[in-house]
Amino acid sequence: MPDGFLNAPTSAVAGVVAAGAIAVGLRGARRELDERTAPLAGLVAAFVFAAQMINFPVAAGTSGHLLGGALAAILVGPCTGILCISVVLLVQGLLFADGGLTALGVNITLMAVVTAVVAYAVFRGLVKLLPRGRRTVTAASFVAALVSVPASALAFTLLYAAGGTTDVAIGKVATAMVGVHVLIGIGEAVITALTVGAVIAVRPDLVHGARDLRQPLRLRVNGELVDVPDAPKDPEPESAPATARSHRPLWITGLITSLVLAGFVSFYASADPDGLERVAQDHGIDKTEKEHAYADSPLADYGVKDVANERLSGGLAGVIGVGVTVAAGSGVFWVVRRRRTAAAGSGGSAESTGSAASSSSSSGSRTV
Repeated sequence: MPDGFLNAPTSAVAGVVAAGAIAVGLRGARRELDERTAPLAGLVAAFVFAAQMINFPVAAGTSGHLLGGALAAILVGPCTGILCISVVLLVQGLLFADGGLTALGVNITLMAVVTAVVAYAVFRGLVKLLPRGRRTVTAASFVAALVSVPASALAFTLLYAAGGTTDVAIGKVATAMVGVHVLIGIGEAVITALTVGAVIAVRPDLVHGARDLRQPLRLRVNGELVDVPDAPKDPEPESAPATARSHRPLWITGLITSLVLAGFVSFYASADPDGLERVAQDHGIDKTEKEHAYADSPLADYGVKDVANERLSGGLAGVIGVGVTVAAGSGVFWVVRRRRTAAAGSGGSAESTGSAASSSSSSGSRTV
């Protein structure tokens, strides 16, 4: 959403909500990320950035693109997913003049928070109700992604009812927004299900939403079956290199896929306005749209300034965007992961110190 659609108070409230969600996401991501999944979170952000460059037709004169909240939440967890989409929106707004700066809080609230929270709630509910298995995870991913898109459109309608800058009948806006975004949600669902299914097929252990697929190891002791305790989440330093090697093929494959999507496939994306743009045009919402503060930036509108060839300009911009997003996302999640490791280490040290003190005290008692 560009600047100007909502008044300042509503944008400010949405900004506070977005900031609070990011704070919660940073805290929650420390629990969701481990040595295996942390390096992949930045890649998920880069993949979403690349996929969002590809608009697909959904109706006459209207297109849609991936929002990505459902996909990110299922792959790396809802808190980490919110951070992934927030990184994408920051890169788009600051480098590509896509999405207003004063509307950044609104965009994060709608595209990151609402989609991730709604999708993951639906996903977990379906996974618990349906039979365990990879097909269940894939099917639940489809439904969760499908629901998340019109939910985001409905949230936009509520915000517009509270602080829209034009006099438009909210009922008409709601009908148009939800209607077109149901169609976009079908595309979102297909992309999400295919991606989640592909990752589960090769590395189900790296999919946050597929954790329940792991069957507990059981041993027979004295004639009874006993569950074997899970291994510690944080691997020992000696095992880290092996863990890093294990996810490298998937990481490289995902990065190459993202680069191809953004650098080549995006040239063939639909040029029709997306769902929000179409509704804004049809109902006069765009009358108060303001020009982006960075409209003259070198990468504005997903093209490299002074590069005459349209295909080359768009491809270079896409590749740059993927590189910046994966670097920014990986940096954020590396810091989050380091903080978790440091906190765990401090807790372990404190526990060891306490144990030592207790041992000394006991030793003293025996001496007495």
